[in-house]
Amino acid sequence: MTKTTMVNTHGGDIPRQNPCAQCGAPIAQPDWIEPGEGRVSYLWTCHACNYRFEAIAIFDEPAVVYPPLAA
Repeated sequence: MTKTTMVNTHGGDIPRQNPCAQCGAPIAQPDWIEPGEGRVSYLWTCHACNYRFEAIAIFDEPAVVYPPLAA
């Protein structure tokens, strides 16, 4: 999945300036976005301390609607 695909799949609503979970420095944007059923996962890398972490947003409704599988 390319960054363009990730943005289009996620609807363009990318979180910005998330604080690093280790040192608190702001991170401009996530390195990776992976939408799924009822959730969106974000991979963050802090350039100040090189800490990497994942954050998951969970929704009441699916973030992505998948077409039904063929029978």
